[in-house]
Amino acid sequence: MTAAPRVAFLGPAGTYSEEALRASAGGQVDEVPCEEIRQAVLQVQERESAACVVPIENSLEGSVTATLDVLAAEASGVRIAAEVVRPISHCLIARPGLSHGGIERVLSHPQALAQCGHYLRAQLPTAERAVAASTAEAGRAVVQTDEPWAAIGSAFAAEVHGGEVLADDIQDQPGNSTRFVWLRRAEELAEGPPWGLSSKPASKTSIVFWGFNDEAPGALVGVLSEFADRAINLTKIESRPRRLGLGHYMFFADLAGGIETAPVAEALDALEARVETLRVLGSYPAVRS
Repeated sequence: MTAAPRVAFLGPAGTYSEEALRASAGGQVDEVPCEEIRQAVLQVQERESAACVVPIENSLEGSVTATLDVLAAEASGVRIAAEVVRPISHCLIARPGLSHGGIERVLSHPQALAQCGHYLRAQLPTAERAVAASTAEAGRAVVQTDEPWAAIGSAFAAEVHGGEVLADDIQDQPGNSTRFVWLRRAEELAEGPPWGLSSKPASKTSIVFWGFNDEAPGALVGVLSEFADRAINLTKIESRPRRLGLGHYMFFADLAGGIETAPVAEALDALEARVETLRVLGSYPAVRS
C-alpha cells in the first residue's frame, strides 16, 4: 500500500492553513504541522515533505512577508503549484468558564491581532496583546493555562483545542480573506496537479527580481515596461529589503498570464536581461475571489 504524501502546513492543529489544506486536497494526505512558515517551506525544499500549504497574502493586512522571504532567499527549488483563497472569520477564544470581562491578555498571530484592532480597542481596551506563532498556537495556549487569557483564532481552532468561543466575526472589515499557496519541488510540477488540485492552465505567474540600477530615476519604470509593452497586467507588485542596507530591494510581482504564453515568456526573457537575478516563483491557475 502506497503511503499518503506528506504535506506540511503552519501548525499546530487548528490553523487556517490546515483548514485551507483540507478544503483543497482531494485525496488522502499525511498532514505535517510545523511551528513556522519557514520550516514548512523548507520541508519541501529539503524533500522531507511532498508539498506544503502556507499563507501568502491577506486582503486586510497584505502580504505574508515570512512566506515571501523564504521563497526568495532559501527555497530556490520550490515553486507555487496552486493557490487557495479562504474566507477568514476570527473568533475570541478562551478556556471554558472564563468570562469576557476577566480577560487580561489576548494572544494571536500578528496579522490576526492587526485584523481585529478595532474590536480589541473597543471591547478589550485594557487587555495586553501578545504575539503567538499562529492563531491555533494561541488557541492551544489559552486553553491550557490558568491565566485570564484569550486568543484570536478560528472556530475550528476552538473545537480542536477544547476552547470556548466568546465572540465571533470580530475582524475589523467584512470580506476578510487569505490567499494560501501549495508549494512543491520544481521538478515535480510536470507530473500535474496532485490531490484534486485544479488542472486548469496556468493564468497567473509570480516572480521576484533584484539587482538593477534602482537608484536611478525611472529605473523601475523602465524594467516594468517589459510587461506594459506586451500588454501584461501586473496584479500586484511590492518591494522587500535585501538586507544589504537602505535603498536595496527585491521586487515581488504577480502578473496575469501563464509562463507558457508567448507574451509572458518574452517579457520574462527581457526582464532577465535587465536584472541581476530573476526567479519565477510559480505559474499556476488563478483563483477568482
